[in-house]
Amino acid sequence: MVTKARLWSGSPARRLTSDASDADLDGAGARPDVLVVGLGYVGLTLAVGLACAGVHVLGYEIDGSRIDRLSEGVVTFCEPGLAEALGALPSQQLRFNAELPDHLPPATILCVGTPIDPVSLEPRLEALEAAATAIGQRACEGDLIVVRSTVPVGTTRRVVLPKLSHLCHPKLAFSPERTIQGRALQELRELPQVIGGIDGASCDATCALFAALCDKQVRVSSLEAAELVKLVNNAHTDTLYAFGNEVALIAEQLGLDAREVRRAANVDYPRPDIAGPGFVGGGCLTKDPYLLMASMPRAGYMPQMVPAARRLNESLPRHVVERFCAAVQEADGDRGPTRPTVVVCGLAYKGNPPTDDLRGSAAPLVLECLRGQGFDVVAHDHLVTASAAAALGVPLMSLDDAFVGARGAIFLTDHPGYRELDIGRVVSTMERPAVILDCWGVVDDRLGDQVPGVRCLRLGRG
Repeated sequence: MVTKARLWSGSPARRLTSDASDADLDGAGARPDVLVVGLGYVGLTLAVGLACAGVHVLGYEIDGSRIDRLSEGVVTFCEPGLAEALGALPSQQLRFNAELPDHLPPATILCVGTPIDPVSLEPRLEALEAAATAIGQRACEGDLIVVRSTVPVGTTRRVVLPKLSHLCHPKLAFSPERTIQGRALQELRELPQVIGGIDGASCDATCALFAALCDKQVRVSSLEAAELVKLVNNAHTDTLYAFGNEVALIAEQLGLDAREVRRAANVDYPRPDIAGPGFVGGGCLTKDPYLLMASMPRAGYMPQMVPAARRLNESLPRHVVERFCAAVQEADGDRGPTRPTVVVCGLAYKGNPPTDDLRGSAAPLVLECLRGQGFDVVAHDHLVTASAAAALGVPLMSLDDAFVGARGAIFLTDHPGYRELDIGRVVSTMERPAVILDCWGVVDDRLGDQVPGVRCLRLGRG
C-alpha cells in the first residue's frame, strides 16, 4: 500500500523544455505533470480525477471537434459530476490539445480505445499501436509510460515496449481502469489501483503517480498479471450475470419466479449471492471476455466458461422478443394481420446508475427483431438523445405520447424514472389487448394483472 504523496518523490516534477511547438501549452507557465492520451470515457474521467487531485494534466485527443467542446467545458457523455468537476477546475489545471507536444511530461497514460471487430470478434489494436508509436518517438530517458487501455494479455510487452527500444531503461507499466459508469469519479478515488511494471522502477513511478489520486495501490509481478486482472474482473462479472440469467430462463420454463428463488437462496446464506436477471452491456463487459479469449491461443488453452457465459448473455435480447411476440400472438387470437406499435423503454445499456451509453445495449437487436416481426416501434429514454435514437432507426417520444394506442411495451432498463412512473395512467391509453414485458421488475409489481386487457410479463417469471 502506498499513501498519498507528491506526484514524484524527491525532486519536483520535471518541467518540459521550452520549445516553440509547446508555447500554446504553457499558458500562465504551469507545465503538465501528466499527458493523458485518448479522451473517451476512460481518459476523460481519469484526466479530470487527476486534475481534481492537484495534478497538472494535458489531455490529448486526435478528434479536434471533441477538443473544442472540452475546451469549452462541454462533456459529450453522461457521467454524474464530471461536467461540474471539469468546470470547477482552475484554467491551467487541465488543458486539452489536438496535437502531441514535442516533449512529453514526466508521465504519459494511454487510454485509447481497443474495440473488438463486430464480425470476427478479434481485438482491434490499431489505435493503441499508433498511440504507442507517436509516444515512443517523443519519449526520453526517465519518462514513464502507463497503459490504461484494456488489452489482451501480453499486448503491453508486444506492442508498446518495442516503441521504447531506443531507451536504455524504459519505464513502462500497465494499470487497468476498473470504474463503473455512473460512479467513475468516486471509484477513481476509492478503488485500489492495480499496477504491474517491467521492473521495480516502473512500479515505483506508477505508484507515485496514482498516489495523488488514490490511497491504495496493489502491485503485481508483471505487465501480464496486471492485464489479466482487468480481464478476469469483467469476465467474472459477466459469468455471474450469466448464471442469474440462466436461473431466470429455468424459472420461466418451470412456471416459477426467479426473483423469489433468488431472494430465498440469498437470505443469510454465507456464499456468493446469486445475481438477478437482466441484460449485460456496456463498453467493458461485452468486450473484455473476448479480449481474454484472444489472449489464450498463444498459451494453448481455450476458456470454457467465459465464452458460454457470453453466448448466454448475448442471447437474452432475442429471448425477450420471442417471449413478447408469443404473448402478443396469444392475445390476438384470430385477429387479422396488423402493424401494432410497441414502445421500447430504455435504449441505453443500463438504467441504474443512469447513462446515455449505447455500447453493448440490448436495444439495437431488440429493435431489429421487433421490426422483423412486423411491429412499428417507438422508444423512450431518459438520457439518450433523439439523434442517437434516430441513428438506431427509432423515433424518441415522451412516455405519455408513446403509449397512446400502443399494443405493447418492453422495459429494457431499470432507470429510476420508470420505477416512479404512474404506470396505470400511461397503460390506460394503450389499445387492448396489450402486453407489457418488464425485464427488470420496474413496473410489474405495481401493475400486476389489475388492468383489464393488459397482460404483464416479467423476465424470469413463468
